Amino acid sequence: MDAVREKLKSIEKRYNEISDELVKEDVMSDIKKVTKLSKEQARLQGAVDAWHQLESLDAKIEEAESLVNEDDEELKEMAQMELDECRPQREELLAHIQKLLIPRDPEDDHDVIMEIRGGAGGDEGNIFAGDLYRMYTRYAESKGWKVQVLEASPSEAGGFSQIIFSIKGTDVYKDLKWESGVHRVQRVPKTETQGRIHTSTATVLCQPEIDDTDDFEIDPKDLTFETHRASGAGGQHINKTDSAVRIVHVPTGITVNCQEGRSQIENRETALRIIKARVYEEMKRRKEEEAGKIRRAKIGTGDRSEKIRTYNYPQNRVTDHRIHLTLTQLDQIMEGKMDNLIAGLQAEEEKRKLEEEN
Repeated sequence: MDAVREKLKSIEKRYNEISDELVKEDVMSDIKKVTKLSKEQARLQGAVDAWHQLESLDAKIEEAESLVNEDDEELKEMAQMELDECRPQREELLAHIQKLLIPRDPEDDHDVIMEIRGGAGGDEGNIFAGDLYRMYTRYAESKGWKVQVLEASPSEAGGFSQIIFSIKGTDVYKDLKWESGVHRVQRVPKTETQGRIHTSTATVLCQPEIDDTDDFEIDPKDLTFETHRASGAGGQHINKTDSAVRIVHVPTGITVNCQEGRSQIENRETALRIIKARVYEEMKRRKEEEAGKIRRAKIGTGDRSEKIRTYNYPQNRVTDHRIHLTLTQLDQIMEGKMDNLIAGLQAEEEKRKLEEEN
């Protein structure tokens, strides 16, 4: 308990330090610094509030415990009632504090860049990629988040062979960080005349979007830029000018090609956003690998080749293989009602992190 108190005190101290920093003139004039400090303070708010609640409850309990031994029967009874009320509240609060003190993923409050590709199953894999994109956009709408398509290659049969999009909002990465991997669908395709169930796949990649407040920059000398004429549908201007942009990050070999924007400038900006997120993730992966930090607290590898989930339409069932969770709510989940699925993943992450801490 003393360790918890010390931790909460240090959090409150840091919270107050940030308040002092935010009113300094040199800080107020630096938008990047203000944003970074404000985000950090917002993350600490819950623990600070809980600390104040704990102090208040402890004071009430201490006072009531001193009155329980008084001779006045009425006073003793009131003190006992206070203890009966405050002690369970304190236990609940301590459990809540324990969760608040679990080390937070520093990227939880980031926006994300997601990519979905049709996999095995040809047209059916592309159609399923479209269904997943719709599921994520519906979920984003329910959370008040904003979705922006960055690059898309529609499939003739429906859906997409590839679609890249960003989702902006509060704690987006916190909810969607487990979505990377192979998603498998089992259903009867519309073109199937004999009613046979087919299995198809789509792969999802979800990465935190790196913004100006992150201490991460790509050396411009490590990037090569090419322009070329866009291919496929997209309007007349697309075939007449070199509006498409391809960027290669030479040290990692990561390549991004953008052609959906209406101008070369727009495509260049989009390609830079995507490549920054991908290079950041690759550098983080290498760093963790070198330090031997592939922790047990992680749910799955986060690799796009890992089979993570099966969507079984005939049985209205979704199974997340990493946490052995099965929900017979496929129809609701495909409409964007992903809360139960995400809650299961978050609870498992909390459990594993608590085990690591203890």
